[in-house]
Amino acid sequence: MTSASESRAGLELTEGKLNQVASHEDFVHRPRSLGRMVFQQFLRHRLAVLGTLVLLLIAASAILADVLAPFSPTYIDPETLVDLPSRKHPLGLDQIGRDVLSRLLHGGRVSLSVGIVAVSIYMSIGIVVGSLAGYFGGWVDAVISRTIDVILSFPRLMLILVLVSLLGPGLRNIMLVLGLLGWPGIARIVRAEILRLRVQDYVLAARAVGVPDGRIMLRHILPNAMGPVLVAATFGMAVAILQEAGLSFLGLGVQPPASSWGQMLNQARSLSVLDSKPWLWVPPGMMILVSVLCINFMGDGLRDALDPERSGPD
Repeated sequence: MTSASESRAGLELTEGKLNQVASHEDFVHRPRSLGRMVFQQFLRHRLAVLGTLVLLLIAASAILADVLAPFSPTYIDPETLVDLPSRKHPLGLDQIGRDVLSRLLHGGRVSLSVGIVAVSIYMSIGIVVGSLAGYFGGWVDAVISRTIDVILSFPRLMLILVLVSLLGPGLRNIMLVLGLLGWPGIARIVRAEILRLRVQDYVLAARAVGVPDGRIMLRHILPNAMGPVLVAATFGMAVAILQEAGLSFLGLGVQPPASSWGQMLNQARSLSVLDSKPWLWVPPGMMILVSVLCINFMGDGLRDALDPERSGPD
């Protein structure tokens, strides 16, 4: 009787230990999703996390500009005779008496929206064109590749200036021109990724069982090719913000009385302003600098997180 009780007790103890070990192993070796691994790897990049937080703060201030700005960006203060920074106007007034802080906040809407819209346009074009070239190959790939080579052979800045001059300055035209001229680089990235992925075993198996080409592209190839594309999109947004600032500085961007960071720099380019009124050009210049740096930090973090050699299980 005693030996049977001891055997039963030993068996229960052994089963309990095995369950504990099994639960511990499940906890330790539980597979993580790709999105979770990428997110965790991104959080390890401190500059990327800091850049994301600062960029979100800048974007929130631009979205809430109507609430945060003390004045309308076109309001001319007739009471303040001195344009120096003061309690009423923390960043001072411009040459005709408009509040610089209000114009800075509203200008963020224009500069950030140009980056988002332009990148969205050429991302859409580049993904479609690159997918067609990489998946079908043959004469389709040859025609698209030669077209890309022709477009890239022209000086990009000159093309932008010519097209904006023909269409006329303005926010919508800038978005359109930057979007229509930026897709060749994305198309090349997508084409290279699809050329690599279309010979993988899971794609060949899908073809063997009769899966349509469109479904193979949308369900099996494109999701696995989006990593480098997303990284290129972040850097492209920074480039678009700089290009908008440059066009506005040259007078081909947003026209007064609307404001953007580049247009504020354009109004402060005289030597007297550069020498004696730094509050007119330092704030918009710093906003462009900080925004571009934050986007580049995000791109670096995203690139490291999507690198298979770095984002694998610890």
